Amino acid sequence: MKNNRRFSLFFTIVAFLTLVLTGCSSNNSSNAKNTTKNQISVNYTLKEGKKTVDTKTVKIPKKKAKVITGLKKAWKVQETKGFVTAIDGKKQNPKKKIYWTYTINGKWASKGVDLQSVANKDKVKFTLDKVK
Repeated sequence: MKNNRRFSLFFTIVAFLTLVLTGCSSNNSSNAKNTTKNQISVNYTLKEGKKTVDTKTVKIPKKKAKVITGLKKAWKVQETKGFVTAIDGKKQNPKKKIYWTYTINGKWASKGVDLQSVANKDKVKFTLDKVK
């Protein structure tokens, strides 16, 4: 009789723990999937002239998928009215006509960094160089 009670108690505890642990693990994987679904990955490259200075891949929320969001997440950025004036301490120099410009997937952007949207796996390239 004691063995039956011990077995029942043991079985009840194991079943309870299995249910609790299974419930916790499925919630965690569900949250991870939702986080992945709600984020995009964007590749950023910084150049000075023709020389590549740095490259980073940044995950940003889909809702805030603007060029500036990932740029600020990866580097210290200064901007004015949608125009980048400095990245990671490297400043443009209007007297010498040296400015930050950028492309997305090899095409010149048509909007400021605060308005320009990005999509998953886009490649954004910022170049500090003399503008003619």
